[in-house]
Amino acid sequence: MRLFSRLRLTSALATTALAAAVMASPAHTQTAAAAQGSASRTVLVVGDSLSAEYGLKRGTGWVPLLSARVSEQYPKYQVVNASISGDTTSGGVARLPALLRQHAPAVVVLELGSNDALRGLSLAMTEQNLRDMAQASRKADAQVLIVGMQIPPNYGRDYTQRFAQLFPTVAKDENARLVPFLMEGIATNRAMFQADGIHPNEDAQPQLLDNVWPTLRPLLN
Repeated sequence: MRLFSRLRLTSALATTALAAAVMASPAHTQTAAAAQGSASRTVLVVGDSLSAEYGLKRGTGWVPLLSARVSEQYPKYQVVNASISGDTTSGGVARLPALLRQHAPAVVVLELGSNDALRGLSLAMTEQNLRDMAQASRKADAQVLIVGMQIPPNYGRDYTQRFAQLFPTVAKDENARLVPFLMEGIATNRAMFQADGIHPNEDAQPQLLDNVWPTLRPLLN
């Protein structure tokens, strides 16, 4: 995401905010895999548009690809995608307790925070929200994986650096696994993005999965 200009980001954020008003309805909160008869454990993904297949054909996002891989290699697991386009860490904090009760996950993947930064929200609040979600997940006997993100430099050097650092800080303090940067390998490749310049396109989804998989896989063993 570091490659985008201020104008492209502003335009894309406005588009995303408009779409989120529609996408945030319960009908668009998807499960990446239907409940499988042989599956007895759940990987719960709580994220935003990067995990909710924003602008993509259904079934082509990195979370459905993860579901297919998990189903093949770890048939005792199923993947539930509780991601909502436009969601923030505050939204995640509000939604997570019910999700934990409903799904009793063995693993919780937290992919939230980008929208906090794009809206210029308090990083202290974002960090505390991530901590609260990690702690709630662990109290529910789930292992936690935090997905790190970065933002473009036009938000100011101090803000961008502190934003990038909060993910490893929370992961270390809360005994969670960390994916350092979800967009690693695609962030500087314009061909991997949709027309809005922010959301990865279908071609980028396998790379996103490959960025997450090495950290997630040990949690399934």
